[in-house]
Amino acid sequence: MSSSPFPLSRREILQKSSMGFGALAMAGLMDKAKAASPLIPDSHFPGKARNVIFLFMEGGVSQVDSFDYKPALEKYHGQDPRKAIGQLEKTQFENIGKVMKSPWAFKQRGKSGMWISDLFPHIAGMADDLCVVRSMTSKFPEHTSANYFFHSGTGLQGRPSMGAWASYGLGKESENLPGYVVINGGRIPSGGLDCFSNGFLTATHRGSLLNANGTPVANVSPNERDARSQLLKRRLIGSLNARSSKGNAELESAIMNYELAARMQLAIPELMDFSDESASTKELYGIEDSYKGTQTYARECLIARRLIERGVRFVELTIPNIGEDRWDAHGGLQKNHGNNARSVDKPIAGLLKDLKARGMLDDTLVLWSGEFGRTPFAQGGNGRDHNEFGFSLWMAGAGVKPGSVYGGTDQWGYKAEEDPLEVHDLHATILHLMGINHKELTYRFSGRDIRLTDVHGRVVEELLS
Repeated sequence: MSSSPFPLSRREILQKSSMGFGALAMAGLMDKAKAASPLIPDSHFPGKARNVIFLFMEGGVSQVDSFDYKPALEKYHGQDPRKAIGQLEKTQFENIGKVMKSPWAFKQRGKSGMWISDLFPHIAGMADDLCVVRSMTSKFPEHTSANYFFHSGTGLQGRPSMGAWASYGLGKESENLPGYVVINGGRIPSGGLDCFSNGFLTATHRGSLLNANGTPVANVSPNERDARSQLLKRRLIGSLNARSSKGNAELESAIMNYELAARMQLAIPELMDFSDESASTKELYGIEDSYKGTQTYARECLIARRLIERGVRFVELTIPNIGEDRWDAHGGLQKNHGNNARSVDKPIAGLLKDLKARGMLDDTLVLWSGEFGRTPFAQGGNGRDHNEFGFSLWMAGAGVKPGSVYGGTDQWGYKAEEDPLEVHDLHATILHLMGINHKELTYRFSGRDIRLTDVHGRVVEELLS
């Protein structure tokens, strides 16, 4: 028989009393005597990127309609791709149509002369700040697995995402906000919240969901008003923590999360209050644009800037719900991509301009990408199927070479041909920019040291300024 005066285990108490922890944590906010967190390590070397903003274009943006100009598609438009291109890889739906040129005109932009289409007129105006990769590849042609792969370096569910790894590697600078925040514009990616998972890392590194519209954070308000009940629970957990929590990462992580939730009750209203933003800033982002999708994504981008100003390490933005099936244009390419681009184009350009004007782009890395690209030939009549063999992404800001293009696809924009990159290379490079050696950032799990890049990946020096 146990001699412990507490018949419940720590885990059971956490499970049975969780509804009260937010309240007791709020009650204890004034107790500020705390030791430095053991979860905040040093970087391996000075990094140029203090923060990351990840603009995730879920669904698969067509590279040949955006950042990868291919005149051959105009020349061979309407022809059988099996004859024009040759042997084709198996596609997701095997409904192969004709070679299809882009409905958007391409132009050379800025001093760099970078080819960008009219699909993104506002982003095109920032060409000299972009570092475009035209040779990205994936290993998965299906959304869920490809989303997991792009986020975590594996196509499996439940592994830590790169945001979680960044939080684990560098900790967080804000006392009142999480280190990794996901701003939800209305469309959670295929694969759900596991795209933002902490996996086997402690729960403090999980992506915290923040809604751009409506109630920002669910269940953040305390449910208990009984002051005596709060005090008793606080004393109980304080006693448990003092007696036996030392070295118990699970318990310490849970308590830290509850304390953070309490502090967020005070921080979130101020974060979401744009009254201190000028009319010109709101116009820059498109906060009051006539199109609802633009309004939503403008809020996301402005919140992202405000989050990193407040010390959040890694911020990811999801796409707004505008009635389209993400960027997944299996049919109606022009309508699908047109509406999605209308939603994100002005806000993204506004974000880049604002960060640059405030001097924040120097230490903030902005990443724009989907999970894969699309085929240069039609799916059926006027859509494009998934294409994991070659697609485009871009980065801007801290440590990357502005106004540059890396790699290339074949003449069709079908397969990466010049300097192909894999997701592990991208992850290694992002971690490097943050001051982390991807080979040394490991976590012991199931008998082996696991890292974001697994046993792969290289830092792509050519992308660095």
